[in-house]
Amino acid sequence: MIFSDAFMAIADPNRRYLLEELRRGPKTVNELASGLPVSRPAVSQHLKVLLDAGLVQAKAEGTRRVYTVSNTGFLKLNIWLDQFWEA
Repeated sequence: MIFSDAFMAIADPNRRYLLEELRRGPKTVNELASGLPVSRPAVSQHLKVLLDAGLVQAKAEGTRRVYTVSNTGFLKLNIWLDQFWEA
């Protein structure tokens, strides 16, 4: 289920940081890693979790992958959360 995956994905502070950075615009792993005290491979692993949860997307540009926030992934999460505010 995407919601439990998404909640597990955003539970980690490093992944929340990555999402906040990507909210500002598309970035590569190197750009994202520069703001974290973890290695580039660790950032790649965090991005894989976010990809699997449907919260980010990746696009190949030459030899680089550029990551962006997935509006569709967040829309599904928002729709699920909104049911608790409508009651």
